[in-house]
Amino acid sequence: MCSSRRKEIPADSVLQLRQRLDHLPRKSSERARQVAAFAELYGVSPTTVYRTLKDLRKPRLTHRADHGKPRVLPLAQLKHYCEIIAAVKLRTTNNQGRHVSTKRVIQLLEEHGIETPQGLVKVPKDLLHKSTVDAYLSQLHLDQPRLYRQPPAVRFQAEHSNDCWQFDMSPSDLKYIEAPSWIDPSKGRPTLMLFSVVDDRSGVAYMEYRCVYGEDAESALRFLFNAMAPKADPAFLIQGRPKFLYLDNGPVAKSRVFQNVMHALDIDWKTHIPAGKDGQRVTARSKGKVERPFRTVKEAHEALYHFHAPQTEQQANEWFTHYLVHTYNQQCHRHESHSRMDDWLANLPEDGIREMCAWEQFCRFAREPERRKVGADARITIEGTQYEVLPDMAGETVILLWGLFDTELYVEFEAVRTGPYRPVSGPIPLHRYRAFKRSKTDERADQIRTLADQLGLPISALAGNDVRLVPSAIAPINIPKQPFDAQALEYQYPSAIAAKLDIAADLARPLAKLSANERTFIDQVLAQTLVRSAVLTQIRNHFRNKKPGEEYAG
Repeated sequence: MCSSRRKEIPADSVLQLRQRLDHLPRKSSERARQVAAFAELYGVSPTTVYRTLKDLRKPRLTHRADHGKPRVLPLAQLKHYCEIIAAVKLRTTNNQGRHVSTKRVIQLLEEHGIETPQGLVKVPKDLLHKSTVDAYLSQLHLDQPRLYRQPPAVRFQAEHSNDCWQFDMSPSDLKYIEAPSWIDPSKGRPTLMLFSVVDDRSGVAYMEYRCVYGEDAESALRFLFNAMAPKADPAFLIQGRPKFLYLDNGPVAKSRVFQNVMHALDIDWKTHIPAGKDGQRVTARSKGKVERPFRTVKEAHEALYHFHAPQTEQQANEWFTHYLVHTYNQQCHRHESHSRMDDWLANLPEDGIREMCAWEQFCRFAREPERRKVGADARITIEGTQYEVLPDMAGETVILLWGLFDTELYVEFEAVRTGPYRPVSGPIPLHRYRAFKRSKTDERADQIRTLADQLGLPISALAGNDVRLVPSAIAPINIPKQPFDAQALEYQYPSAIAAKLDIAADLARPLAKLSANERTFIDQVLAQTLVRSAVLTQIRNHFRNKKPGEEYAG
């Protein structure tokens, strides 16, 4: 009868074989012969001998028979106590990560107890020990590092170019420039801010410097228009309206004007998940594609400002544009074998990019309605500037359509929109310029600072090697585009009567004093269209370009 017992090789024999093999070269044929002879001696296969040699002196885990099982109380009850202790430590954790210790929580359970949804839980004295509880907190994954571990990150990427843009702002390391374009004396020197949008698919970035007092919707909308409009540099190809805009939940996203503009441009927008809303998730991971370029720009471009600092905002943007076009956007894609700009061109939508509207129409989108009461003199005062509206609105409550970029006022009264109204008195200047005294130059501390002040850098490192007055000819690249439907969003008169009132105000002459032929011409124009821009264009061309001797000279 064959025995199923496994044959065991004495440990001392295996050790002697190991010592003999160690004196032989690793590729010697003698090693295989000695292993075969050893296997024949003990009646096992050579594979068994090799496996035994591999496991020789290998450490092995040894545990007691009751390993992992508490001896003081059942595992289910100990787990319940550990859950309460972990919950108390989590509840008492502050923003610096400090919390009550395990020893203190055990003391509270023994002396006072902890109120739970199932009632008061109190532990007998000396039943729980700190070392035991800490060991089981780690074993049950209830310790602080695991409770505060963030959910797994999800890497996403848009399918086509301009499907998603990530937008953010960051203070520049330059802090300020010597000659800002405008200064508010009540707020002091403005901060030089970096505005950036990054295409989610390709990583192509468009950035600008802007002197601002904090994050505001006006500066953000001006920057976004420049980002979506065609650029003056033909090599800077990124343009068009994105389908989706991703930004943080700051003052810009909360602005009603920003939301109205995004709705008018047919751009969906979404803010990052706030910190702590999804477990322990932070917001930094969701906007890394726009935060990382800030660090790259500050280390690779702004560090050179120690040699040549820009004096004006325009000069800083010119140098910045040169860096983006010829350096940053030409760098390799995050995982493709071509550059970021080549990836943007290669993944354009099949129907082309969506064109941006004109600046005049963009200004009309950036208007926020505000209810105000007109004075008895048919005037409205806004920030010290008076505007005179139609006499019918005197003493009435109207809706002001005052835009961020408008210099004129539009008013809506009884569902009729009129305007523009211009100031009837001198406006208070929006910005006043003042010169700041330059700080005194500190004394040079040592030879290193002296050498640093004497170092120089060619201006071509910032402005480019090919510095010429006439830009070099660049072969134009045909990008498919979808035309912007400006006619659909153009302002139209609600009725022919409202249009005639606006025409009379524009001509500064009652329509009743016009001849029959002129009134007939006006009726013909209004019968064709009620679009304000088209109506006023035809009226002005007809009345203001008359030949001498005709009935109306304008």
